Formats: sequence, structure tokens, C-alpha cells
Amino acid sequence: MTVRARVAVFAVLVIVVLTAVAGFATAELRRSQAERSAPSDVATTMPDAVTGPRLVFRSTAPGDLYGLVAAVPLDDLAGPRAVASVACDRVDATDDAAVCLRTVRGVVTTFEAQVLDAAWQVTESWPLPGVPSRTRFSPDGTLVSTTSFVTGHSYATTGFSTETVVRTADGADPVNLEDFALFVDGAPAAPVDRNVWGVTFVDDTSFYATVQSRSLGRTWLVRGDLAARTLTTVLDGVECPSLSPDGTRIAFKHDTDPGTGFRWAPAVLDVATLDVTVLEAETRDVDDQIAWLDDETLLYGLPRADQPGLTDVWSLPADGSGTPEVAVPEAWSPAVVRG
Repeated sequence: MTVRARVAVFAVLVIVVLTAVAGFATAELRRSQAERSAPSDVATTMPDAVTGPRLVFRSTAPGDLYGLVAAVPLDDLAGPRAVASVACDRVDATDDAAVCLRTVRGVVTTFEAQVLDAAWQVTESWPLPGVPSRTRFSPDGTLVSTTSFVTGHSYATTGFSTETVVRTADGADPVNLEDFALFVDGAPAAPVDRNVWGVTFVDDTSFYATVQSRSLGRTWLVRGDLAARTLTTVLDGVECPSLSPDGTRIAFKHDTDPGTGFRWAPAVLDVATLDVTVLEAETRDVDDQIAWLDDETLLYGLPRADQPGLTDVWSLPADGSGTPEVAVPEAWSPAVVRG
């Protein structure tokens, strides 16, 4: 081997070694950051650790806790969190059950919904057609809605398609909301590209949701009737509605630049008057189905700009009088259980 060839081989070996060392150092740095970031006061058995009124959510704490369902008492959101051994992308909960939308990774990635009991054991499950997006229980827990992306991964994606299904909590009697008759401004309408998402239940018969038709350039808040199988438009420009505990207002994400999805701001609709209050104190992009902590306070998830994969749950007064604050760090998909 010539001297030049030996030098070239040596140079390649040096590059390989340096790359390996750099990779190891980066991995160690990320591991140590995750250990420092992880909550230090964690219970391992949720059913025994947190009962009564509580906030259930998806943990985004780095390390072994990432993706697991967790909970904190409603009267101590900053307190120790309990963590279940259940991983979810989206979660909602009642006093004695939970619904979990999850990604099952393997040779072929699949998606499913699970209903779990108070001991976090799976009682029912069914496949989902795509990436989990939204889920909600009805007030008494007898119905559950699920929304999945059939194509696309975001509501800002051009040409996305969703499937939203309501069924009983035991997984029976599924109904696809796209099969319901749609009435726009009082007249029947049947846009072929309509999508339905973001159900919030009034009771076991009525609900609100979002319907969008890109060909018509319209996005509506609709009131749905499960018995009549109808969707009736209420107001334009309302996405991912969430009914307040007292039933008088709907929180939603408001498109500040309609049609582009440039930024969604939290807003509140008065159901009786249809007056809308945009909560301008939040200047970031809120792409979430907002939850109500109580009749005065909203909760929603936001990603950390400088830490991919990490999110926090923020709170904001529903009347627009205050500023956003972190309610629960390293959390996502908040679900309020009032007991």
C-alpha cells in the first residue's frame, strides 16, 4: 500500500472514531438532560395515587415517562403526578374510565382506541383508520367520540381528511358523522369534501363539532343530533369546540388568517348571543381542542419551541382578562375529571 493510500485510510478511521465519540457524547447529553428534566416526585400506581377531582393528561417528560398517562389533583396542579403504565397520544377521562388513542408501532404502524376502567385495564378496543387527533366522552361517560386523520397529520395540511365516529363506550353502535345530513344556513348541503372533527357533547343526544368544506371555503360550528342524524350550522369560523361546564359558552381555536391556518388563537363563543371574544393575550399558535378547568379557566397544550417533543399545558382566563401561564409542565391532552 502506498504512503498516500495509508494516509487516506488513516484519515477515514479518524473521521469514523470522531463521529462515534460525538454521537456518544450527544446521546449522553440528551440522557442527562432528560434525567434532570423528569419530575422527581412521581407515584407509579395511578389508581391508588390520585382519586377525586383531577387533571388527567399525557406526560411529555423526557425519559421513561414520555407518552404515559398521568394525573394531578385539580386543587394542586403543581403537585406530584401519578403515572399509569399506559401510553396514549390523546386521552380523555371520567371518574371511572378513560379513552386512549394510541399509535402501535411495528413493522406496520397501526392506530387504535382503547377504553380503560378505573384500574387502567383495557375493557374495549377498536382500530382507528389513521393518526389519532381528538377524543371526548359524553358527560355521563356512555358515549365516546374519536377523530383520526385518514390522510395528513395536521389541520394546517392542505388536503387532509378526517374520520370522526361516535359510539357507545363499550365500542358498540359506531356512527360516522360524515354520514349525517348537513344543513348549511338552513338548507340541505352535500359537499363531497366535507370533514368533521372536534366533537364536544351536550348530552347523549346532542353535540357540537366542526365541519369544513375546502371547495366551499367554509368552516362551521355545527350542532349535531344523534337521533335525527343531522348536522346544522351555527356559526362560521369555529374549530375544535369545547363546551363549558355550565353549558353557556364554547371555547374554540379561531383562525386569525382564514384559510391559511397561519395562526389559531383561543376564543370563546357565547351560545345564547353568538358573540365571540378572541383571547388576544395568547399570541402563539394554539392547535388544540381546548379544555375547561372550570367555568372561568381554559387549558390547552403548546409545544416548546426550543425542545422538540416537549409540550406544556397552559391556562388562560376565559374572559380575556389575564395572561397565559403554565398550568402543568411537560404535559399534553388535558382532561378534567370533576368527580
